[in-house]
Amino acid sequence: MKGHRIDVDSFWLPHAGSTIAKDVDFGWNAVLGVSTVFFVLVVGAMLYFVWRFRRRGSAVAESEVDHNTTLEVVWTAIPIVIVLSLFGIGFKGFMRAAVPPAGALEIMVTAQKWSWAFTYPTGDTSPGELRVPKGKPVKLVMSSRDVVHSLFIPEFRIKQDVVPGTYTTLWFEATEAGETMLLCTQYCGTGHSDMLARVVVMEPAAFQSWLDGLGGDSKLPPEKAGEALYTKLGCLACHSLDGSPRVGPTFKGIFGRSQTMNDGAIVKADEAYLKESIVAPTSKIVKGFQPVMPVFKGVVTDKQIDQLVSYLKTVK
Repeated sequence: MKGHRIDVDSFWLPHAGSTIAKDVDFGWNAVLGVSTVFFVLVVGAMLYFVWRFRRRGSAVAESEVDHNTTLEVVWTAIPIVIVLSLFGIGFKGFMRAAVPPAGALEIMVTAQKWSWAFTYPTGDTSPGELRVPKGKPVKLVMSSRDVVHSLFIPEFRIKQDVVPGTYTTLWFEATEAGETMLLCTQYCGTGHSDMLARVVVMEPAAFQSWLDGLGGDSKLPPEKAGEALYTKLGCLACHSLDGSPRVGPTFKGIFGRSQTMNDGAIVKADEAYLKESIVAPTSKIVKGFQPVMPVFKGVVTDKQIDQLVSYLKTVK
């Protein structure tokens, strides 16, 4: 599943990595096949008639044929049968994709500019990375903290808008272990193209082990775990590490630096300031910047905030 490979049996689409993907691919191939056949028939007949009945002199003969009832019935009935058949294929696939099986693993998805966070039934949150077990139905219950986003996993053939103020759902069952990419397909601002997340499909036993160990990051030093979290959350899209300004101020040498706020106040960037800037970023706005950073309260745990602060203290 790693990467976006092309299957021999799915030439037009990415690799099929879920049970739903087979229904989607079958519907796609059915529509493509019917369209191709009728394109060849219609255009071929048109070209033949243009050549066959081309003018061969100055005289213009008028056809004595008024209509052909049999032909008219045939070319009306056949498209009706085809369209109803395609409707049946699409409706069957739609219903299967719309109704998750009983007992599906529920994962809460939080979207915000410009990152994804996934919260499991244990209460643990995995920012920027969705891990799921192979061979088990997974239901995503999704909400947005700011604007409309759209979750799309090409290899699973699932896509759904994520709307603020309400919940939308998706479900899938991954068929093989591996990695793929999750995208946002609704333009949501300057960091839209960087709003990515990694999808990791694991063997059931390995998934349970990962969940019990909170992803394995607990064994890393706090600053290393914070660095990994910084990447997962997509912080680099707005805050550089090399001193260059972006949507937000740079994090180069941030710890211990005096920051001038929009109201003229001067604040020292200590641990308390860094934590407040993560959970309540609009409380203090650095001069020259806008209050556009999303709130991460509830998205990251206290432990993860401590890890991020530890990492930012090392950025020189």
